[in-house]
Amino acid sequence: MEKDELTYGVIGCAMKVHNTLGPGFQEVIYQRCLAIELERSGFSFEREKQQTVYYEDIKVGVRRADFIVENQLVLELKAMVKLEDAHLAQAKNYTVAYDFEKGLLINFGSKSLQYKLLFNPKYSNHKSTS
Repeated sequence: MEKDELTYGVIGCAMKVHNTLGPGFQEVIYQRCLAIELERSGFSFEREKQQTVYYEDIKVGVRRADFIVENQLVLELKAMVKLEDAHLAQAKNYTVAYDFEKGLLINFGSKSLQYKLLFNPKYSNHKSTS
């Protein structure tokens, strides 16, 4: 499988933040620090981008993803001791709602940085990876 430069670069930025701060801060602190690292690495991104959620073509609400990177990757951050299935479901739902091929869930709250790459079934037959 060919290395995905975008995902690889974003994970590298997250690792730098986690190595510098370690676990224990609120999610918003990691979000601000990751924005600094993404900018330093030359990535274009939007924070807290709002997306309308539809049910059978009827608007039912809005959600905000933590980051949209290079208008290609939905990035959801957590600062939890342990990721749960609900966090994975949320990140996957964002990937589908924003209609991107991939999403990335990053958890800064554990001793080691955790990340999960998620795929939109509309675009591929991939399964989520660890």
